Amino acid sequence: MPGFEIINKEEKNAILNLFKEGGVLFAHGWENLRKKFHVREFEKNFSKKMRCKHSLAVTSGTAAIKIGLKALGVKAGDEVITQSFNFIATIEAILDIGAKPVMVNIDENLNMDLDELKKKITKKTKVLLPVHMLGNPCEMDKIIQIANKYKLKILEDNCESIGSKYKSKYLGTLGDVGVFSFDFGKTITTGEGGMIVTNKKKYFKFCNEYHDHGHQLLKKFSRGNDRAKFPGFNYRMTEMQGVIGKIQLKKLDNIIVENKKRYEALKNLIFKKFDLRTQPKFSEESYDVLIIKNIKNVKIKRKILKLLTQNNFGTKNLPGAIRWHCAYYWDHAIGNVLSKKNYKTKTILENSIAIPMLLKKPVNSYKTLGKLLSKI
Repeated sequence: MPGFEIINKEEKNAILNLFKEGGVLFAHGWENLRKKFHVREFEKNFSKKMRCKHSLAVTSGTAAIKIGLKALGVKAGDEVITQSFNFIATIEAILDIGAKPVMVNIDENLNMDLDELKKKITKKTKVLLPVHMLGNPCEMDKIIQIANKYKLKILEDNCESIGSKYKSKYLGTLGDVGVFSFDFGKTITTGEGGMIVTNKKKYFKFCNEYHDHGHQLLKKFSRGNDRAKFPGFNYRMTEMQGVIGKIQLKKLDNIIVENKKRYEALKNLIFKKFDLRTQPKFSEESYDVLIIKNIKNVKIKRKILKLLTQNNFGTKNLPGAIRWHCAYYWDHAIGNVLSKKNYKTKTILENSIAIPMLLKKPVNSYKTLGKLLSKI
């Protein structure tokens, strides 16, 4: 369920109040004109919710990945291993700092194939970048074991699974750095925006300086006379996004509760009929979508898609946006030879359908959908 579905007067009033407070849209300075620093409050609230020490709001999930990789010391020529089922942004962030993305196919449950992962590690490998796709956690224990064995860092791309947990810990907080996205189709949204989280002070310090043109924010200097140790860039979130983020974050728990109601209503009626994606042990997903997998009969797949279209459910990412979520199609970014090595992932995803959990659809509509699907 995307956060845009539940935008209401709370978000509207929060924006109006921002202007009543002085209308400062920038997240720094102008203390004499403002009453609050909303982005800073959003970060504080996010850390409390995710039970982590540091959170930094930025312009997008893509920017969050890039900044996080730089904080972990990734440089031009280094290799970053990630999976071939993600979003193109993951690869773009790696390429943007001159590093090399190394792709790992997915397993039958649409998560990173950990046996293939081990084979892809080289002396140039710097970071492992698992992607928790569509609400479902990766097997983080095993990934952490592999990282520890080879002395590698972990960046968790949790842009699509906010609120999901692994062994009672929120995804994004198990690796060295975690990232989130708040674009308009995500579980909670600020229109655009992202968040970086970490429990390591040194990583947060780098991210905080880099995303703000290198500003060290030294207390003994005014912002205009502040110092910098290295050149940064501008990835700052605005106060308008911050006020929206605070409201949406309060709604997260209820979103997941409502997602689960719809998910269970549908699952209970079709799990005997279809092969469904399952959660790894010790995990709790955010129930963003229900994925039917291993649909090898083309006629059955067409019937399912037709039924979803006729009843205004649609699909999420699979199969409609597969070209943007499968590395097999990214020859423009990683070259034809590397992209075609992801054929296994392409095949698995082509045989999958992701049904979104939507607030505009009541629980009973998912029961009706389940009955219709069970008759195919």
